Amino acid sequence: MFRHPKPPACLKTASATLAVLAMAVFALVAGPTGEAAAQSRIKDIVSFEGVRDNQLVGYGLVVGLNATGDSLDGAVFTRESLVGMLQRLGVNADDDGLDTENVAAVMVTATLPAFARVGSAIDVNASALGDASSLLGGTLLVTPLVGADGEVYAVAQGTLAVGGFAAEGAAETIVRGVPTSARVANGAIVEREIPFELASLRNMRLSLRNPDFTTARRVSRAINAFVGIETTRVLDPGTVQMAIPDEFAGQVVELITDIEQLRVEPDQIARVVIDERSGIIVMGENVRINRVAIAQGNLTIRVTEAQQVSQPLPFSNTGDTTVVDRTDIEIDEDEDRRLGVLETGVTLQELVNGLNALGVGPRDMITILQAIKFSGAMQAEIKVL
Repeated sequence: MFRHPKPPACLKTASATLAVLAMAVFALVAGPTGEAAAQSRIKDIVSFEGVRDNQLVGYGLVVGLNATGDSLDGAVFTRESLVGMLQRLGVNADDDGLDTENVAAVMVTATLPAFARVGSAIDVNASALGDASSLLGGTLLVTPLVGADGEVYAVAQGTLAVGGFAAEGAAETIVRGVPTSARVANGAIVEREIPFELASLRNMRLSLRNPDFTTARRVSRAINAFVGIETTRVLDPGTVQMAIPDEFAGQVVELITDIEQLRVEPDQIARVVIDERSGIIVMGENVRINRVAIAQGNLTIRVTEAQQVSQPLPFSNTGDTTVVDRTDIEIDEDEDRRLGVLETGVTLQELVNGLNALGVGPRDMITILQAIKFSGAMQAEIKVL
């Protein structure tokens, strides 16, 4: 039988060295861990001045519906819009003789992206304004979309795509999704641009999506360290003002591209968010609790009513058969619950473990957290949605 010869010692040493190098390369490729892993790009925590979307809105008509449109008697605006549209097209429509259910009035909304140019296409949404039951199969007619200044920035038209449907029978109705809301992909053409010269800026403001003094200062220091000079200053917790350095004059896009990739560690306030309606509790990492004792218990009184039949003795000539009510009352004071103590400076995980050890449910936990805050033992902000 053929046997492979044993590798010499030098080959073993080389193999071990290659293994160590491979592990080092893997660690470098995998990226930093710990504190560095918690860092975020400036691109993800700030927005740059002038780089923003704009909302557009318009009123239009949808035609081609299969008897699922507005009733012209109930939706007066649909009737007037239909008459006006027909007259503009040269059709002398009789207002009293109109009777169709294939037309629906809709509100059309769209978002104009930053630096959208004339001729580019954007998506639009159409929502029924009257009593139409479905927009399935409809076509949106030419609809001007205006901005907050009243100027027309885009014109929408196209076939609607509805994500839901409705079916109705004699004894049952099925509705899936929202058939009165539709979308037209690339349904609007941009007709007007928003004037903004990014390359000519000499100063720019960076707005933090989550305003915080510490985070704003870290963003400012990171940019200054990258540029090499003091080019930024913090105006408030949500704004960092940056002066464009002379070497980047006319090259603002290149500067923003480099700044976006800088990484900082955002700071966050100790906060507990409570949704009373759904019982959801979200607690931040920095929530701390001073030494406090917690006991949780409920007084439960259960009353059970039952009926029992009472009959006379066999072969007895006296007495009647009657129904007698029987009441059973049980009282549970949760005497098995114990007092729990949370030490000073416990972390979020320790707080959750302590409350779970007491068998506290989400609803009771909301009340306990509010009571801890009221006692002054919680060093955090509670926000109830």
